[in-house]
Amino acid sequence: MSLLNIGMSGLSASQASLMTTGNNIANADTAGYSRQQTVQGTKSSQQFGNVFIGTGTTLADVRRVYNSYLDAQLQTTTSLNSDSAAYLGQVSPLDKLLSDSGTGLNGALTKFFASVQNVNAKPGDDASRQLLLSDAQALSNRFNSVSSQLNAQNANINGNLTNMADQVNKLAATVAQLNQKIAEISSAGGMPNDLLDARNETVRQLSTFTGAQIVEREGSVDIYLGSGQPLVIGNTVNKLEVVAGKDDPNRLSLQLNRGSSTIDITSIMTGGEIGGLLRYRSTVLDPAMNELGRVALVVADQMNSIQAQGIDKNGDFGSNLFNSINSAAQISQRSIASTNNVGTGNFDVSIQDTGKLTINDYKVTFTSATDYTVQRLPDNTSMGSFSTAPPATAPVFDGIELKFSAASATVGDTFKITPTRNAASNIKTEMTDSKRLAIAAPLGAAIAAGGSGTLTIPASGQPTLTTQFDIYDAATTSAMQNGLKNSTPTKIVFGDVSADGASQTYQFLDAKGGVISSGTIKPGESNTLSLNIPLKDASGAPIPPAPATQYTVSFDMTVAGAPGKGTAINVSLSQPGTLDNRNGTALAGLQTKQTVDTGSASKGISLNDAYGKLVEGVGSKAAQGKLDSAATGAILANAKGARDSLSGVDLDEETGNLVKYQQYYTASSQIIKAAQEIFSTLINSL
Repeated sequence: MSLLNIGMSGLSASQASLMTTGNNIANADTAGYSRQQTVQGTKSSQQFGNVFIGTGTTLADVRRVYNSYLDAQLQTTTSLNSDSAAYLGQVSPLDKLLSDSGTGLNGALTKFFASVQNVNAKPGDDASRQLLLSDAQALSNRFNSVSSQLNAQNANINGNLTNMADQVNKLAATVAQLNQKIAEISSAGGMPNDLLDARNETVRQLSTFTGAQIVEREGSVDIYLGSGQPLVIGNTVNKLEVVAGKDDPNRLSLQLNRGSSTIDITSIMTGGEIGGLLRYRSTVLDPAMNELGRVALVVADQMNSIQAQGIDKNGDFGSNLFNSINSAAQISQRSIASTNNVGTGNFDVSIQDTGKLTINDYKVTFTSATDYTVQRLPDNTSMGSFSTAPPATAPVFDGIELKFSAASATVGDTFKITPTRNAASNIKTEMTDSKRLAIAAPLGAAIAAGGSGTLTIPASGQPTLTTQFDIYDAATTSAMQNGLKNSTPTKIVFGDVSADGASQTYQFLDAKGGVISSGTIKPGESNTLSLNIPLKDASGAPIPPAPATQYTVSFDMTVAGAPGKGTAINVSLSQPGTLDNRNGTALAGLQTKQTVDTGSASKGISLNDAYGKLVEGVGSKAAQGKLDSAATGAILANAKGARDSLSGVDLDEETGNLVKYQQYYTASSQIIKAAQEIFSTLINSL
């Protein structure tokens, strides 16, 4: 019987080993499966005389071939690779959008300025003017198109965050359930290999969405997010929620709901696809939208301002080419009140100097009912402390002005100021009549007939306005433009030359011959005259009426040579249909003029350079994203290879084991057969 029991134990052990080997082969492609091995031990020996003879084998355990360090490394690298892949998946399309000549802004800008040059060559040509107007429309449409795609990316990120949070919650619930089942089986002395594998695989899948931190505790795994916020503790699960951002409802935020409380973890979420999307949104998407908006604001502001300084084909001062950047709608949407605010007021944000705009957002926090501080984001640089209480004035910084729309606020109320974010979406071409393009300068000068001497006016010396009309003060600008029409033509009359010939007098006369001012020139040399025209209405009364300070328009012009006494220069408003292109030349100069970021140490860059800076910045981040994705992919492959080399199923090895255990089974059967034959011989002998 002892021999029979030995054979039976070997048969049982070999059968268990065959089953384990078969299970390994069957699960060779099962995600997260750790190969298993049988562990045998000897049965207790029996004493025969002075010796002990073994009684067979016993199956001690079926264990997982598993290394916690390698598995943790796989989870970490999975999180890093998912982060890089999600980031790259967003930044690559943006890079292509901005850099491609067919979809980016650079081609539209270049084409617009080419049309400006074409009009300058043929100021009176209606076809050239219409083409310029069409290209202006194409330019604003391109701003709108690029901006809409950036907004679509933000909406896509919001949708992805919602879906991923749902997946995280489902996986977290699965981990908690597995924790409970594993604890129940382990407490009964069992070894739930398959459940342990399932839990590890679930945690790995969770790592694709977020950089989860795993802590093993008494057979369970606890999962923490961010800087230690608990998602799973044993069999208890907290819920990850996606909600509208308190500071910006258009940017969804993540919060962890712990039942009795919630905590915003958006700023501390790293790793996984969620971390990659949040990183892309904060470091690439939002700055790109702000930079694009800044360029749009400079384009609209500078071109409208130059239009206001010129005369159109009808002989009128130019009107806006693009819509006003300080419309009531745009002023009101640049400030976002926090959803936690108690007060109902908000800020009106107007643009005072587009050249000084940055690509930053700002945070306003009320420290009392009337006092507030402003911080520049994202580095929280203080911009100062201000007040809404009279006689305080609205603060102006970085080219923007803040005006609070209520008398007071509640302590703790906060606002997010986004001066440039929506500008590219809002820019529109307002002009529809190409005759309204102000290509001519408003003032022209010509030497009056009958003069003597060698007086000349160089081509570059024609009158140039130094007074800048404020296009955002429509009433004042209209009054000044009409006043200039009423106050011209004017005349410069040259008088006597001094005895030593070093100077010559002149008088600047108004339309009725009254002396406005007087001065001297150096005859025979080039002289720049800086003159002021006091403005009057159609009746000849000063604008505005006394006692207010009278409006004046200033201009510079250059004269050369030696005029004879009594020689005059007529300075008059440009007439309808003039072929002058001096204002168009100023418009063309915007292509290279330093109009963006003029408040910085570099003293500004051009429109093309500003957009090029945006393209270059996104391009460098896309290139870095590709390198990061390739690197984390290689690290992930190494980690997976290391884990698989230990825990993975090697079919060649399992095939060898299959043959070995088959032979083991056969040998054990032969022991049983030998025992049977011995028993039969014994019976027959009796």
